[in-house]
Parts: sequence; C-alpha cells; structure tokens
Amino acid sequence: QVQLVESGGGLVQAGGSLRLSCVSSGRTISRYVMGWFRQAPGKEREFVAAKDRSYGRTYYADSVKGRFTISRDNAKNTVYLQMNTLKPEDTAVYYCAADDTIVVRTTKEAYDYWGQGTQVTVSS
Repeated sequence: QVQLVESGGGLVQAGGSLRLSCVSSGRTISRYVMGWFRQAPGKEREFVAAKDRSYGRTYYADSVKGRFTISRDNAKNTVYLQMNTLKPEDTAVYYCAADDTIVVRTTKEAYDYWGQGTQVTVSS
C-alpha cells in the first residue's frame, strides 16, 4: 500500500512559482510511475506530468510544458512538481498519484493510488 500526502500549494500571483511535494508512506515509490494531475472547479481531472521509475523519462501536458518540472527522490520517497510562470488557468487542486507499472500512462484511470490534493490558486 502507498499513502500519498501532498503539500506546497497556496495562493500566488500570475508569473510566480510554487513547488509541490508529495511524500509517500508505506511502500517505496521506486516501484511506481509517479504522476501529477489537477482538477479545476467544474472540470475533469487532467494529467499534468509524470516521471518513470528509473530511466528519467518525463512527460508533460502541452499546457504546462516548459513551465513545470516533475522530479523524484526515491531515497526520500518524494516526488516534486516545480511550477514556474504560473497562470490563472493553472488554478486547481493538484493531486499526486502512483501507478504500479513500468509504462508511463497519462490517464487518471490508470493510477492506483492518490493523495488528498493541495489547492493552487493563481491570481491575475
């Protein structure tokens, strides 16, 4: 079992930065593909970024490419999402997720474990 807890959300002005963290308790995250998703009010939960288990491959939604960076520290059981040049449309609850597979997938249905989410609000 994996329990995921996100932190680092908050209120920031457009153009600012935030760094989200997701700490896992229970099993090590090294066996999981780790991803970030977000859900804005009235919208579906959408893929943001994912990183594979050990080859360093990263995947991003087009809307965040070049602005967000996902990283992971397996020794600390932690995955991060560095968010730069934030825009009001980035406002959402951000969720960390773990997928017990070796193939990176970008659909929310593929992920097995989820955190409770952290709110990110970007003001214009």
